[in-house]
Amino acid sequence: MQHQNQTTAQPGRPYRSHLKPACLPCRRRKSRCQTEQGSVICVTCRAHSTECTFPAASDTSPRSGPSQRRRRKDATLPRNATPGNAAAPRTADTGCLAKPRSPVDDVGGTAQFANTSSPLNTWSSTQNVNRGSSGHDQQDEQTPTLGSAEEAHHNMHIVGPEVTNDSQVLSDYLSGIPEAVTSTRMVIPESASRSKPILFTLVQKRPLGQVANRSVALEKLDIIEKILEPYTKHIIDEYFQRVNYCMPLLDELAFRDKWRNEKDGISPALLACLYAHTLVYWPHSSVLSGQVCPDRRFIWNLANEAVYSELYLSPGMSIIMAILLNVGGRPTTSIIGNGVLLGSAVSIAHSLGLNHNPLPWKIPQSEKFLRMKIWWSLLIHDRWFSLAHGTPPRISRPQYDVPLPKREHLCLDDTLEDRIQVADVFIALVRLTDVLDQYLQHTYDIDQDKSWDTTKLEQALNNWVDGLPGTCRLIIIRGSKSDIQGAANLRLAYLTTRLLLQRIELEADKRNYGSIDQRILNRYTQARHTAEDILLLLQELQADDLGGFWLSVTAFAFPATVNFLLRCALETESSLTGLAQSGSFLIARDIITALRSHKKNYDWDLADICLAQHADIVDKILAGTTADNHIDGAVLDLQELDMLDVSILDQYFPSLWDPLQHSW
Repeated sequence: MQHQNQTTAQPGRPYRSHLKPACLPCRRRKSRCQTEQGSVICVTCRAHSTECTFPAASDTSPRSGPSQRRRRKDATLPRNATPGNAAAPRTADTGCLAKPRSPVDDVGGTAQFANTSSPLNTWSSTQNVNRGSSGHDQQDEQTPTLGSAEEAHHNMHIVGPEVTNDSQVLSDYLSGIPEAVTSTRMVIPESASRSKPILFTLVQKRPLGQVANRSVALEKLDIIEKILEPYTKHIIDEYFQRVNYCMPLLDELAFRDKWRNEKDGISPALLACLYAHTLVYWPHSSVLSGQVCPDRRFIWNLANEAVYSELYLSPGMSIIMAILLNVGGRPTTSIIGNGVLLGSAVSIAHSLGLNHNPLPWKIPQSEKFLRMKIWWSLLIHDRWFSLAHGTPPRISRPQYDVPLPKREHLCLDDTLEDRIQVADVFIALVRLTDVLDQYLQHTYDIDQDKSWDTTKLEQALNNWVDGLPGTCRLIIIRGSKSDIQGAANLRLAYLTTRLLLQRIELEADKRNYGSIDQRILNRYTQARHTAEDILLLLQELQADDLGGFWLSVTAFAFPATVNFLLRCALETESSLTGLAQSGSFLIARDIITALRSHKKNYDWDLADICLAQHADIVDKILAGTTADNHIDGAVLDLQELDMLDVSILDQYFPSLWDPLQHSW
């Protein structure tokens, strides 16, 4: 051809050439495609650093009317497909062809981690199918192999209920047209169920122009594993022994099989956060405690970069699990950052339909349970973060119908008794979290005319206690059975919820009755008794308990308790001597003492926030009474605090006015 005889300085044929059409990426970008003599990559792809793929030679022959246009359409099908078969969408980063995935392909456990795929006959697909010419029915096809290339490029996004019927009618119509292409999937409930079908649509996972083989998350994971070698296997063992039983998120058998045989199929961000999350248990491990623990903060920073990178490039089911491990990690060092990540996880969960009850769906049982486990973990983190951080919950109760957990959702028939007890503790925690949600709705209701009747709130907590099985009831009522994993965390969560209820009741009585009377003084006494129970729990913790499972937001329960105790002492005492000798202050002092002991002896990170906020306050009050109640030669009367300069208040009670001043 004539243009091939030109000098190398001359560019190749432009985009509109029929002899040399544009490459596939330029077609998608709708950009001009030019090549230089002797180069196989066009100028635009070289500038964007994308893979330059041209159509096959058979596609570049001159057109000869309608039959040629038909051949061009046929060329977009896989090599082993016929024109009547379903047309598969192209992947985002290359010109390869990818088959649509079911919305559960990107789930951990059986989907994300298992090397199996679900039959497509469990889904009602409106993908283009010409049953007369394909030679086989659509229901004989299989979903793509999990971990395959197309899994990294697409997600199934739920279709809003207001347009579901419209989309389904259109998809049904297009399914009868041989060359029409749609990418929707309808989840069909069981015949006996009254649940409505759920419609999903295929959406691109990765931003345009991003190359799949350039992964920041994978680079960070490689650095983490180099630092942790040769203890990565032991760290994974610690995670499943100490964390996953108490907060079930991953399918252990499927994950271990994937990690041994197809490690590249695991999300780098998920694996990086798993390593970082488990490092807090390093000193308590029988295998790892004798080794020098790597710098946890450095590894957490690498894991954070991996999470944010994957969240931007390829958000999916695995990133939700990575975020849950990230925000649940210890020590807590970023309140706003954790809130941003958790909000992202909730948004993605809604997009993937995790807020819908999957039990009636015609999908594998293991995938049903896995979707529910992820949702329960989201609920726990969302509501306890709401209490700790002072922000409203991101998940609203009327917008999901996932049932509360039961034993059959978590345990197999041959599960050991100790694992069943741990599952019961998790079930109790989820149900307590549901009670906490009622308290949070009351707390964050900004309507000034809201009801201040707290009877229903108190009844909800009492009903939760009455519904506990025998072992969990002993944990709550008597504080025993602390050897069960997660038992101490459950009891502290209950006491924190009970203290919140008593604070709500105190505010209600103040609103209803005004000045302090016997009723309000009785509320103070009840709250002080609950705070004393928290103190006793702290004092009874042993090394194994401190090295066990704790929610990261538990760290905020202690400063909230001490803060409330100091408030009670200030409102009921009129002198510094009376303040230092009051029951509320003595309990606060003992909590600080217990936390200092656990921090010194076991480096317990959950003590850090409370010690940073209130240890100096308690010490200064004690120092004031030791100096014969004299401060700068004058007796300090607490009733005169309103007359003093604000700087004096800041000197003695700085963190009361700014409780997050020293938070990590």
